[in-house]
This record gives sequence, structure tokens and C-alpha cells, in this order.
Amino acid sequence: MIRTLAITQEHEVVMNQPLQEMNLQDYTFVWADFSRPTEEETRLLADYFHFHPLAVEDCLHVLQRPKLDYYDDVYFLVLHALRMNDAEPLEVDLFLGPNYLVSYHHDELEEINQAWDWIAEHAGERTIWSKPTVAVAYTVMDKLVDGYFPILFAIEDELGELEGRSSNEPVDELMNQVFMLRSRLLRLRRTFVPMRDLLYRVVHSHRIQGGSEHKLYFIDIYDHLLKLTDMLEADREMTADLRDSYISLNSNRMNNIMKTLTVITTIFMPLTLIAGIYGMNFDHMPELRMKYGYLSVLLFMGLLSAGMIFWFKKRGWFH
Repeated sequence: MIRTLAITQEHEVVMNQPLQEMNLQDYTFVWADFSRPTEEETRLLADYFHFHPLAVEDCLHVLQRPKLDYYDDVYFLVLHALRMNDAEPLEVDLFLGPNYLVSYHHDELEEINQAWDWIAEHAGERTIWSKPTVAVAYTVMDKLVDGYFPILFAIEDELGELEGRSSNEPVDELMNQVFMLRSRLLRLRRTFVPMRDLLYRVVHSHRIQGGSEHKLYFIDIYDHLLKLTDMLEADREMTADLRDSYISLNSNRMNNIMKTLTVITTIFMPLTLIAGIYGMNFDHMPELRMKYGYLSVLLFMGLLSAGMIFWFKKRGWFH
């Protein structure tokens, strides 16, 4: 699907005029949004706009790393949106021309719709007329970056809940959740850091027409990405701390189990020795013919066990 938003020379807004019927030179600005385009619609990138083949190829082969390329008077940006349910990156391509902007994406994106609605609402304002291409590019990038925050906040909520979980729960289950969160944070990092580097290039680029006039706006997006990366690194450190805590907890539990088994084994070792001695079948064992020998041995074994238990308890082995 292709939708268009155009501003005429008389500063009137024209919506959804077929792209093939439009002459770009007749308008102050045109935004063409390619959403889930067909092959025929995709061919318009080369046939109608005459974009560089390498840029068109990057649009077709997802998923590209966020970047900024220069092609004569057209600037090509690869951006990433994030799917809310699983934080998977989705590519958004922008072509910034002299008086037009083309957005290209294979998925229906709420952030693009929000930017479209905002531009459609404010298209008649003079602030948009001055540098509409840069203004629209900023709006799209701002909406995409704003969409990162709820995803990271959701992960932080899960981390907070996981941190407050009872230590009596199975450690394996807790460890699996920690590693799942670390994996999701790693996927976010693969989006946040390249996007941060891209915004750094945009902020310090002198080739984008009108970029210097909107530099403060792009710096604001860059600051958001710096905040996101700082939050992400803090969350990764928290997962590392949780992982170490669960490993220590598991080791402590294992030590307690081994200590308990060691105490039980140590108590039964002399009892087993005594039982083994009197279980031998030698003929000349005078204790075997004692009238109260059986009760005496049992009493001695009982006293020996009680004495060992008392001594272990005094040593603090049962704490």
C-alpha cells in the first residue's frame, strides 16, 4: 500500500493522491509511505524516484544495520522499530530528497501511523513548510525511539519482580528466566547502540540540508538513545548480579545438603564398624556368649550416636 501526503505551492494539504499521477516539482513537499508494498509498488523506488540500486537493494534485503548513506541529493537512512510483544527489530527505510520523503517498511507500524497523523495535523503550519523533509524525518525517528521505552520498561518490571521472588523457588527456573531476560536485553542492545551511533552521525552531519536548523531536535533523540543505552547496561548488570546470586544460592543449598549427608554418614560409620565386627563368623568371640551382650552393644551404639550428635551440634554443624 502506498499513501501520500503533499503540500502544494499554495500551502494546501493534499492527501492520498495516486503517486503515478503526481509531479514532484508541482509540490512544496511530498511524503510517500510504502507500507507492506507489493513488487509492483516496490519497483516505483527505481522507476519513479530513480533511487540508487544499492539503496533499493538494501530495502529488499532486511534486516540491515541502522546506517546513513549519501547518494547525490538523496540521503538514505535505515532505522529500526521494535515489535512490542517480542522486541524483534523491524526495518524502516527513509529516503530524504530535495522536496520529498519516502518511507519504506514491510510491516504495519504504529509509530509510522502516529508520525503520519501528527504531520497530517500540522502540515499547514509554517514550521513544517520551512524544512518539511527534515521535520518529517525527525518526527518518524522520534516516534520510533519513543516506542523503545515501553519495551525496556516492561523488562525492568520483570527484573524487579524476579528480584523479589522467594529464594525457596527452584533455582533452575529462576536462572532460566534470568538468561531469557539477558537474551532480550542483548537483542535490544543490537538496536539501541547502532541507532545511537546513527543519530550521532546525523547530529554532526553538515551534508543534510536543513539538518543544522533542526540540530537541537535530533540532539533530543540522541539524548533519549543515550538514556536507553544507560538503562540497558544497568539492567544487564542487574541480571548478572541476579545470576551470581542464584549461583551462590544454589551452591549454598548444595553445601547444606552435602553437610547433612556428611553428618549422617559420620554418625553411622562407627555403628557400621561395630555391626561389622560382631557380624563376623569366628568361633572364638567371647562377647557373642554374653547374656546381656546384645543389649550392651545396642546401648553403647546409642550412647555413641547421641554423643556424636551432641558434639556436632556444639560445633554448629546443624546451623
